[in-house]
Amino acid sequence: MDLIIKNGTVVNAGETVKADVGIAGGKIVAIGMSLEAEGATVVDAADKLVLPGAIDVHTHLAMPFGGTTSADSYLAGTRAAACGGVTTVFDYPMQRKGMTIKEVIDSKKAICEQEACVDYAYHCIITDLNDGAILEEMGSAVESGITSFKCFFVYKKEGMMVDDGTFVQLLLKAKEVGAMINLHAENPDLIDYNTERFLAEGKTSAWYHYLSRPEYVEAEADKRAVHWAKHLNAPLYLVHMADEEGLEAAIEAKKENPDIFIETCPQYLEFTCDVYKREDGRNFVCSPPMKGQESQDALWKAIKNGDIDVVATDHCPFQSFEKDWGKDDFTKIPNGCAGVENLYPYMLSAANEGKISFNQAVELCSTNPARIFGCADKGSIAVGKDADIVIYDPQANFTISVDNMHSDYDHTIWEGIQLKGYPEQTYSRGRLVYDHGDFVGEPGWGNFVKREKRT
Repeated sequence: MDLIIKNGTVVNAGETVKADVGIAGGKIVAIGMSLEAEGATVVDAADKLVLPGAIDVHTHLAMPFGGTTSADSYLAGTRAAACGGVTTVFDYPMQRKGMTIKEVIDSKKAICEQEACVDYAYHCIITDLNDGAILEEMGSAVESGITSFKCFFVYKKEGMMVDDGTFVQLLLKAKEVGAMINLHAENPDLIDYNTERFLAEGKTSAWYHYLSRPEYVEAEADKRAVHWAKHLNAPLYLVHMADEEGLEAAIEAKKENPDIFIETCPQYLEFTCDVYKREDGRNFVCSPPMKGQESQDALWKAIKNGDIDVVATDHCPFQSFEKDWGKDDFTKIPNGCAGVENLYPYMLSAANEGKISFNQAVELCSTNPARIFGCADKGSIAVGKDADIVIYDPQANFTISVDNMHSDYDHTIWEGIQLKGYPEQTYSRGRLVYDHGDFVGEPGWGNFVKREKRT
């Protein structure tokens, strides 16, 4: 064996055991007590938790949006991921009219091969069917390991929205070829109506970003989406769920179609819409926005009950001067916040505080993402799996600051948030990439994850 992590407490979604973990060739090869250490590097994890690396299935790296590009490159975003215990990152490359799925993915792969510090995968955003050519290409994309595709019910004016007819065609094709459709669900017409009304009335602060797309605007689109998925018996993954009414509809729909999955994000679990009343409220602008306390309470309840499947981040940070473009006009604020380095520490802190179990944190951030999106070698500490491992110190105290993060942004909405417990090491396929506060990996280490099709 190359490496043995000894004396730790191994936490998987289904069990917690005291055990050593043996690693060779980037894989977990043994789990048991008192593993033979001859010739191996030994890491003592006494009094520590040994966890599978997190999988953040929702990031937007180097993404053009709102007149700029998100602040984290593939290098910076995956470096930050490693330092937060995230060992696989899913990005959302955007198809534009006339582009094939292969062209979209290949353009990003060429960058990631040089920059990615941890493993990576893609959901391809579909904005145009190219007269049906995209539907024909989806089967070959699945065979190449791209098994999920995203649609927007919003951004109509920007040419990114799909209508119900297109959405249904994509749902049916995904069902046929063993893929998944991911959906950003909000109602664009109500958003546009509200936005125009507020601007005409001179109501331009960040608070009106929230009021232009409140709970019921998201809920209508959630309900419409699960209506189609339920009646077509097609797989559907609802991204960044933030509202109580839509959440309840999705939970109910799952009873008839278990292939409906719900994702939420840490920002909706920590903050409410009141942040938009703050002087720096523009920094919190993302879509969908944070909602009211009732929605936040409903999200936590659903997490505790096992009704939410995944917690991911929608990581899409912008620099503060770019957020300032919307100081006097909320429509000019680039939408997005940081999160990839905060995901696992935040959810593990919630477990450490007793809100959920550590097993649930692993399930939400690692095991379920791997299962839902076909990452056969990821998601648990088990023989044969990739040695994507986080050593977590439950006794550590950590205060988040832009100064101790590892991204390229100049501010974070998580500034000052205190966490109970923190990762002290991250291993990507058996290689140490984060060590007690420092990134020790290298760009280009990450591998493309070819995912299995849905059956």
